Amino acid sequence: MSESLSGATTTGTVKGEDEVVDLCRDLIRIDTSNYGDHSGPGERAAAEYVAEKLAEVGLEPKIFESHKGRASTVARIEGEDPSRPALLIHGHTDVVPANAEDWTHHPFSGEIVDDCVWGRGAVDMKDMDAMTLAVVRERLRSGRKPPRDIVLAFLADEEAGGVYGAKHLVNNHPDLFEGVTEAIGEVGGFSFTVNEQLRLYLIETAQKGMHWMRLTVDGTAGHGSMTNNDNAITELTEAVGRLGRHKFPVRVTKTVRSFLDELSDALGTPLDPENMDETLTKLGGIAKIIGATLQNTAAPTMLSAGYKVNVIPGQATAHVDGRFLPGFEEEFLADLDRILGPRVKREDVHADKALETTFDGALVDAMQSALKAEDPIARAVPYCLSGGTDAKSFDDLGIRCFGFAPLRLPPELDFAGMFHGVDERVPVDGLKFGVRVLDRFLDAC
Repeated sequence: MSESLSGATTTGTVKGEDEVVDLCRDLIRIDTSNYGDHSGPGERAAAEYVAEKLAEVGLEPKIFESHKGRASTVARIEGEDPSRPALLIHGHTDVVPANAEDWTHHPFSGEIVDDCVWGRGAVDMKDMDAMTLAVVRERLRSGRKPPRDIVLAFLADEEAGGVYGAKHLVNNHPDLFEGVTEAIGEVGGFSFTVNEQLRLYLIETAQKGMHWMRLTVDGTAGHGSMTNNDNAITELTEAVGRLGRHKFPVRVTKTVRSFLDELSDALGTPLDPENMDETLTKLGGIAKIIGATLQNTAAPTMLSAGYKVNVIPGQATAHVDGRFLPGFEEEFLADLDRILGPRVKREDVHADKALETTFDGALVDAMQSALKAEDPIARAVPYCLSGGTDAKSFDDLGIRCFGFAPLRLPPELDFAGMFHGVDERVPVDGLKFGVRVLDRFLDAC
């Protein structure tokens, strides 16, 4: 018997649905803010919490610390047929920072308000971490083995590119993933209610690649009172303005085409990818995600120059979050250089590939059947994620990756808007739904 941080007592008879909310609250209360420079608290406390919960039900989890405080937890569950290829279930325990003054409820309180668990990480992605723990703990307490081996990975540093988490494990401990051929992770399996007869569940089968860039312009330093036709700030801001306002051309990938076909069928109207404005208005909380998968994007996010009001600096810098669709990296980089012009030096701060797989096979069938069993009006559809996940690292090992963290959401909930936003929260019923779906999925996987 053990006591959670939220005060709930767990016993051998507790079902996953009964403890998932407390697990989620406990994880949210562990501040794992990732500032990208090791200045945060790190993930060690969360890694130890996860390891304790797994050890309680008989697993032998291992903690891997790539840098002081930056820790990940990995465990393996033996399946009924260990000769079959294994499945990886991965989630990250770090979160982006949160300013408590901006929130209705403290971002690290894990409060339950309006039938939702509130806090940083509630949707990105301590909800899935909690659902995974709840399902695994229930199955192991009752002696229910999965059909094949399952590798569990609770990872550090995803919010800064995974260098100290997934990438570290893939590069230094690839044996942990021996025999793994498929994986499920975050930002997929969530619902979009079309009408009373149909609810789409978006399964991530693709994700955009990234180029996080530093832009630099060198100019002539001088006195602010004098005329200067070689002002680095002027040159840089004009280039950044061009880039920020640029509309990249629509490019329809295989995954986006499949999603649009499914959506067209669901809405009963043909969709023109070149004219999606009206359609996007009908998509509610998922419009932001879908809209960004129709084209490459480059968002200026930081500017830096100067040190005194009467001094023209000799250099100005900016940072840009660039994302490219699968198959369009070369076009994206060529467009960037053309828009920025020859005076702007462009260098990557962090770059990673795009991913795309097909929406077929036994694992997809298991997702569809599990969703349908818990929601009779469910229809699973493929989609492309506008961001990126740790799947990029696991792809390096030849693992086929999907986003499948099942949640049935209220139609009015702005799900996409809560990723890295304020007042992040997940419905209690959604967590319990996810536990039931994942349990069925593991039976069929």
